[in-house]
Amino acid sequence: MRPLLLLFISLALSFPARATITESHGYAQFGTLKYPAKFTHFDWVNPAAPKGGTLRLMAFGTFDTLNPYTFKGTSPVATPNFLQYGVNELNEPLMVGTGLYAPSGDEPTSSYGLIARSVEYSEDRSWVVFNLRPEARFHDGKPITAYDVAFSYRLLLKEGHPQYRTNLQEVQRVDILGPQRIRFVFKRAGNPLLILRLGELPVLPQHYWKGRDFKATTFTPPLGSGPYRISNVQPGRQLVFERVKDYWGKNLPVNRGFNNFNRVEVEFYRDSDVAFEAFKAGEFDIYIEHQAKNWANGYNFPAVNRGDVIKAQLAHQIPTQTQGLFMNTRRSTFADVRVRQALGLMFDFEWTNRSLFSGAYQRALSYYPNSEFSATGVPKGHEWLLLSPYREQLPARLFTQAFSLPRTEGRGIPRDTLRQALGLLADAGWTLNGQRLQNSAGQPLRFELMLVNPNLERILQPYVENLASIGIDARLRTVDRAQYKQRLDQFDFDMILMTLNQTLSPGLEQWQYFHSSQVSVKGSKNYAGINNPIVDHLLEQLLAAQSRDDQLAAGRALDRVLLWQHYMIPNWYLNYHRLAYRNRFAFVTTAPYDLGLRAWWLKSLEPPL
Repeated sequence: MRPLLLLFISLALSFPARATITESHGYAQFGTLKYPAKFTHFDWVNPAAPKGGTLRLMAFGTFDTLNPYTFKGTSPVATPNFLQYGVNELNEPLMVGTGLYAPSGDEPTSSYGLIARSVEYSEDRSWVVFNLRPEARFHDGKPITAYDVAFSYRLLLKEGHPQYRTNLQEVQRVDILGPQRIRFVFKRAGNPLLILRLGELPVLPQHYWKGRDFKATTFTPPLGSGPYRISNVQPGRQLVFERVKDYWGKNLPVNRGFNNFNRVEVEFYRDSDVAFEAFKAGEFDIYIEHQAKNWANGYNFPAVNRGDVIKAQLAHQIPTQTQGLFMNTRRSTFADVRVRQALGLMFDFEWTNRSLFSGAYQRALSYYPNSEFSATGVPKGHEWLLLSPYREQLPARLFTQAFSLPRTEGRGIPRDTLRQALGLLADAGWTLNGQRLQNSAGQPLRFELMLVNPNLERILQPYVENLASIGIDARLRTVDRAQYKQRLDQFDFDMILMTLNQTLSPGLEQWQYFHSSQVSVKGSKNYAGINNPIVDHLLEQLLAAQSRDDQLAAGRALDRVLLWQHYMIPNWYLNYHRLAYRNRFAFVTTAPYDLGLRAWWLKSLEPPL
């Protein structure tokens, strides 16, 4: 018997133990979900909010397509503020809580089933299965199936915006296991973030898009599946959304208390001054303020004084956008880090904040302002371990002092800072010849700062004048939105003022922003042209993080390296919303991670006490 027993033991040891498989109503990248399987609604909404009435909104800019998923054209969702309104032209995704569609209000890295009723995944995160709701429907009544999910994945990968190729590049294959069951197998195990990204996948109707040119711009609203449908389009000027009365998902826990208006009208304005005057005249209901000067001085009008318009500052814990003056290092002018650092020294934030912003802002000293991913102090612990192999390639001061920028008294650049800037430029080969800086070939130090918003000219003109004071010929140029987008997509610019959206859980979008593979990808968001192997390595560590602590360490290390390489001149940020709205709306509370306009309702529809 002994030889037979040994054979059984040998066979048993030759097969790995069955991996643990989890099935859940939601997915947390790290830790556990806040809401249990039987939850009825999110804590920060009113599940009994009355439905009805019209919400009137505005958007800046214009649009030339209603397809938000392609490289060509500008869709409404790409215009400023639009996503904060909670009504858009996006198709519904498998899960909600992360990504652009219906972000979580009170959890950083969790999502819950929408089209998917549940999610299954292996312990090693090497695959994921989405089980779809049989009741899920497109607006034409046809069911949403696994075939639509697979079609959407392949279509976006092949013909969608380059960001989808980045987000989905780690998928090895897709298996349709049944009409309501689909599996994604990954190229490598240990990939918890990819499950979130796949949950964000918009599900497009195969029967609608088959035979249509997906890449073409269109003003015909594509077939959707969400709580609203576009009922009227005035190209570039207006969109009207109507609530879908028989929307299949209206009673789901993730939708209770949301989508309370029967009709949402959005007018597009190309000039912020015109838009604000229209708001004062009662043309629309909500104004998200972005100009500190106007916030301080522009709201002394009758409707505010009567209480008909509420002016509110709503605190939040949302990671603020990366905002700064990005230098295109594909251009030789900005190839030397000493030149980039010198240009940063000449930006007088304190003067700008005091003179132009009424002291409203804080200086951003991070790519992740208002976030726990900001690199503060000196590197320690796990972050230090990630950076220490690169001590020879990184500035020595990165390990011994916190990143900082010179502070002024708000009355001009001090002479010591001017001398420091000129010293850096001299070390980089730029010397003064009369009133101009020149290199050894006699070429002047000259560049263009391209803008799309003319209101920024008054803010950045003083910076241009500061540069001129040390012999740099910088010029502002404001272009229209179509030209701006085209030039961005082709990296045809010297310097731009740009914002990059940040999330509660930095992930693949960071790859798009900073990885060397994106330097030559037209339409990518690596605007600075960053081609740095240390940055690439830290991005890999960020995406491979197996715990929140690992993710924080990699994110802070990445932030620190980017800052010390001076790819951008950090601007400013707020940690609260500036919002004015008609005094006819109600809401429960503000969520820490979302403005929450999609949970508002009309007071007039409330039952009498």
